[in-house]
Amino acid sequence: MSEGQHTTNHGESPDSPDQVLAALQSHHQVVTSAEVAKLRLAVRWAVMHPVDSITHGAATVEGTEGELAIAGPGAPLVAEFCVADLAFALGVSTDAGRTYLGDALELRYRLPKLWAVVTTGRVPVWKARKIAHATKTLCQGAAYVDTHLAHQAHRCSYAQIDRAVDDALRLYDPAQADKRRREAADARHFDIDTNQVSYDGTVHVDADLDLADALDLNDAITTGAAQLGRLGCDESLDVRRSLAAGALARQELTLDLPITDQDTDRPEPPVRKRELMIYIHLSESAVNNGVAGVENTRSAISVEQVKDWCAGTNTRVTIRPVIDLNDNLHTDTYRPTDLMREQAVLANATCVFPKCSRPSRSADLDHVTEPQRGGPTNSANLAPLCRGHHRYKTHGGWTVERTGPTTFTWTSRYGYTYDWDTQHTQHTRHPH
Repeated sequence: MSEGQHTTNHGESPDSPDQVLAALQSHHQVVTSAEVAKLRLAVRWAVMHPVDSITHGAATVEGTEGELAIAGPGAPLVAEFCVADLAFALGVSTDAGRTYLGDALELRYRLPKLWAVVTTGRVPVWKARKIAHATKTLCQGAAYVDTHLAHQAHRCSYAQIDRAVDDALRLYDPAQADKRRREAADARHFDIDTNQVSYDGTVHVDADLDLADALDLNDAITTGAAQLGRLGCDESLDVRRSLAAGALARQELTLDLPITDQDTDRPEPPVRKRELMIYIHLSESAVNNGVAGVENTRSAISVEQVKDWCAGTNTRVTIRPVIDLNDNLHTDTYRPTDLMREQAVLANATCVFPKCSRPSRSADLDHVTEPQRGGPTNSANLAPLCRGHHRYKTHGGWTVERTGPTTFTWTSRYGYTYDWDTQHTQHTRHPH
């Protein structure tokens, strides 16, 4: 092997440190080139689908496809339905595909200096996309960011990107800058992350409160924790404080925070609370394993936690009869029955369009084969589709065939087919 040569026989793994490093560098260069090529092709795809293409082609109907502004002012608009095809070619969801296409157009048309260094491999695509995503809301300020960051983008931090965008706003859009300043100064929030539920049924709460509100809340929680202790709760103080927060929300404890009517000086009736509905799925095998399913968050929860929730003093439990998901329910009307909708939701937790994660409970219940083509209103011909993907099927040239209770084969207007099921296993077949 000559000096500087770090190759191995075909199919053999590197067997020395310098060969490992050389192989890593080679693969990195290949990945970088591939990422740049993807970015270029995304721009090319957008150019092929301008807004004036909306009324062309047999797959679309005039007036049904919209135009998308997915990058900043001055970047070209694109036809709405072109996004899904690009997304599937990249192996991502429609939403992620829209973001990627917008970043590519932002770089190509509004950040030309950054585009030049990205396409030569001097700045990683992921960092260029970070900058592009931050400049989409800028008007003239995008050129300022481009000039100030392009030459140092390979080493700039997220904080530097944010500062450059803030400077551009201050110089070129002072009204928007002042609005951002006011929003940043008032960063109060109270966030409960119900999308991330632990196995033990706990969630994280994060908040920034006004000092007076925080002191009142702390006094109420402290008082509630003390009351729980006097009532016989032997949990630790931290746990009792967490329990007191829930009791306060349900108005189960007297926390010395009376609310009176200013005119009559009489206590006001408690505000009617929003009902929280948690869908818990229990089967015999799940109970035996000690695990239940929470439909709201699509997570697993312990059966013991379900028992604790059901034992709550302010909890209403509704037991619904078991629905046979294999039963082919039908009706003579166009509109499905409530039982048919519930069956479809239980069978498919999300929209059935590939890679879509929007919950089925808020989706449209679509006829897989349209009634005007002879499709019946029965379980075998109903599936949940979110409103956006319903539009793809109705107006965007996409067709779907149901291949099983929870499996579907989607075909794009370009003839590509995608198999999808509720287990999120998918493979792609090219057109014949």
